[in-house]
Amino acid sequence: MAPRARIGSIAMSIFALVIGAVLVATLIFIAISFRGPPPGDPPHLVGEVAAAMRGERPRHPFGPALLVAEKPNRPAPPASMVAQPRRAVRIAQLLGVPSNQVLVWSNQSRIVIDDPFADEFIFGDFVVAWQHGTSWRVVSNPPSPLIKRWYWVTLLATLATILTLTWPAWALARAITRPIRRIAESAGEARAGVPLGPMPLEGVGEVRILSRAISRMHDRLSRHAEGRTTMLAAIAHDLGTPLSRLAFWVEQLPDDARLRANADLDEMRGMLGAVLRFARDESKPEADARIELGSLLDSLSEDMHIAGAPVTITPGARAIVRGDPQALRRLFANLVENAIRYGQSASVAWQVVDENVVVTIDDEGPGFDPKTDDRLFEPFVRGDPSRNRETGGTGLGLAIVRSIAEAHRGSVALDNHPGGGRICVTLPLDRG
Repeated sequence: MAPRARIGSIAMSIFALVIGAVLVATLIFIAISFRGPPPGDPPHLVGEVAAAMRGERPRHPFGPALLVAEKPNRPAPPASMVAQPRRAVRIAQLLGVPSNQVLVWSNQSRIVIDDPFADEFIFGDFVVAWQHGTSWRVVSNPPSPLIKRWYWVTLLATLATILTLTWPAWALARAITRPIRRIAESAGEARAGVPLGPMPLEGVGEVRILSRAISRMHDRLSRHAEGRTTMLAAIAHDLGTPLSRLAFWVEQLPDDARLRANADLDEMRGMLGAVLRFARDESKPEADARIELGSLLDSLSEDMHIAGAPVTITPGARAIVRGDPQALRRLFANLVENAIRYGQSASVAWQVVDENVVVTIDDEGPGFDPKTDDRLFEPFVRGDPSRNRETGGTGLGLAIVRSIAEAHRGSVALDNHPGGGRICVTLPLDRG
């Protein structure tokens, strides 16, 4: 699949989005300001009031129609309003009646000296009364709503602006974060000896730079680890020759000394074998097959039980994993042997959790100290502080276990249960 079109740097993309958002919002509010009414109550024409007095229903261009009522008595001056005699005279002229028959009150008075044009408007809230016959016709402006039309227009325009800018903002955020997420997933699964997962070549410039930098870093670390592993394997292999010569000369020693020397040589051969296995397990798995994990654990437990090891197994759900059968068997054999060595017995069980299978090996020992859990996975670190090979081993068992687990995209962790220690191995399922 062809890569997506590249976009500029993160800084330029965000800068362009911000500037575009500001421009769009500004243009929309400018359009509202020029096309909409002012936010306050607009003035009313005295001609509009006179038309309402005559029984017509003129509608204010920016508001509802005036209120018209018939009252039998002269209305009292409204509170907080003052008389507007000049407007009363003008309305009386428009009605063609004597000026003493028209009363006008308003809560705002715009005084413009010698400006007859100002008398054509009534500002603010007002009440106009006209005596015709024995009754009074009263015209007033309707009360202002809590949320005026101007506010509704502004609110809807704001919502439209937000909706308009949401899609490009979301598209830009996805374009930036999608490759970063893929980089994080590949980096999380990175391991020496295992090829790095696919790195994104699309997206913003900084993401492409980060992808290339992580790829180069992984290559450097892989070459370093490979060189270290090769050197370790070579040293362990080359030590076999002088050990063979030492074994020849040991045969010429007295019986007691020869037995002790042969025991030491056997211990050294065992340590060199462990180093060679560790070096081999540091590389990627030699096989890539679909494995029924339950059958592998059953076979391992049965073989160890026949050999007299106190091993019990609790079957779980069917779990298929992919990897090297021999390496996985060595992983679980090391854990079971450790459980028996340090905890007198081993109980194996497994269960499927989401897209993984979790295998637990419980023992009846003293458990693990949370402060030193991580160090136990380092090469040549032993749980037993003594240097006794019968109890301490070579210090490579858990390092080999972690190496094999990570090579199969899994993990291993130390824990405790009420009766002792527990080791949990998590492996991804193969849905095939």
